[in-house]
Amino acid sequence: MDLIRGISGIRGIVGLTLTAHDVEKYSFAFAKLQPKGTILLARDSRTHGRSLLLSAYNALITSGREVIDCDIIPTPTAQFIVQQKNLAGAIVITASHNPSEWNGMKFVDNDGCFLDGDANKTLFNIADELPDYPALPQDDSTIDSHLPEEHISHSATLTTINRERIASRKFKVVVDAVNGAASILLPEVLRQLGCEVIPLYCKPDGQFPRGTEPLPINLKDLGDLVRKHGADVGFATDPDGDRLAVVDEQGNPLGEEYTLTICADGFLTENPSQKPIVTNLSTTMALDRVAEKYDVPVIRTAVGEINVVNAMKAHQSVLGGEGNGGVILAESHLGRDSLVGVALFLNRMSQTTDPVSTIFKSMPQFTMVKDKIQLGDINPDQVIEKISKQFGDVEQDHQDGLKLIWQDRWVHIRKSNTEPIVRIYAEAETAKDVQLLVGEIKKLV
Repeated sequence: MDLIRGISGIRGIVGLTLTAHDVEKYSFAFAKLQPKGTILLARDSRTHGRSLLLSAYNALITSGREVIDCDIIPTPTAQFIVQQKNLAGAIVITASHNPSEWNGMKFVDNDGCFLDGDANKTLFNIADELPDYPALPQDDSTIDSHLPEEHISHSATLTTINRERIASRKFKVVVDAVNGAASILLPEVLRQLGCEVIPLYCKPDGQFPRGTEPLPINLKDLGDLVRKHGADVGFATDPDGDRLAVVDEQGNPLGEEYTLTICADGFLTENPSQKPIVTNLSTTMALDRVAEKYDVPVIRTAVGEINVVNAMKAHQSVLGGEGNGGVILAESHLGRDSLVGVALFLNRMSQTTDPVSTIFKSMPQFTMVKDKIQLGDINPDQVIEKISKQFGDVEQDHQDGLKLIWQDRWVHIRKSNTEPIVRIYAEAETAKDVQLLVGEIKKLV
């Protein structure tokens, strides 16, 4: 398997498809690509992350760049700092939700948003054309631990939430940060919002005690601790802290699709807007139903945070995100952010005395299946063409793979940006209907 390169940067298995030499090469290329100025470095908590960050640091210093080393901070914190401090950009050493043997590089532009598809291609071309060179010495650097505090305080004082009302409720919250990059910052945001915080897996040592994606199957320990302490809610993130999942007061996971949906419901209740909500093609249609209540349109894009962000810019959208638990609020910065997500979710909780389980039941209810097929010898383009012809009488969207759309259900088939797989996402009103739909597609594959 080769190093994966795409709209989300680069990813690989450390020591096999991703090496220190790769990190140096792409750091040199990033220094050539970005405008003059300081570049921020950050990482998630993986055990090999510090060494790879220092490879990037030395390459940037060799390129003549000034560097701010923030070490372990959430990816959205790095984006926020770049925007607030007018930096030239950032490199985040992370493989996001991939397992611990993986790592990678996310590239942040000088506006705090990720490089788009064209900029990434330019970066890759620069890297491919660089001459070979010996590995650089692993000089250490001084870590700046002050800058992340600004992201904490900003997230806790958003104008789109009622901080005093949230604080008055004294919510008891369990936080599962999977020992990742949000282990320190996310609990602190909650404390600043007046919550009693019970930490679970909040030591950023890179020892991931559960599956790295905050999917329901990985949140049993969080649910158990919520029940044990009689907490009002449980929050979970992935290793780099851009995605947020929620567990209700009974310890039941809501499913990451409902993070953005519930945040949007609370946001639109108190922040009327005719600007569209932007999300991707694979996000639940429950979001559309909620938006309809407030006469707000929903615009859908190809999967990939930067695709959502670019559409938010184009339509001056104030709220967007992805159904994987990614909430984007323009007031903070244009990137998925678990710190912003908890603030918006707590604000929705504070609008009623109902428990989270009741709030969830008040949302439009759909069942989603997220499946995948290893590529192997499969040609994804041929598969998509075959399915498209088979469903020729169904509404189709081709901007990212193939999405088949009915009034009460849909299925989206696309090649992953981050793994060598074909993803099959489908949603319907009942579990039976969605399983039949996925089964029909997999037979064709």
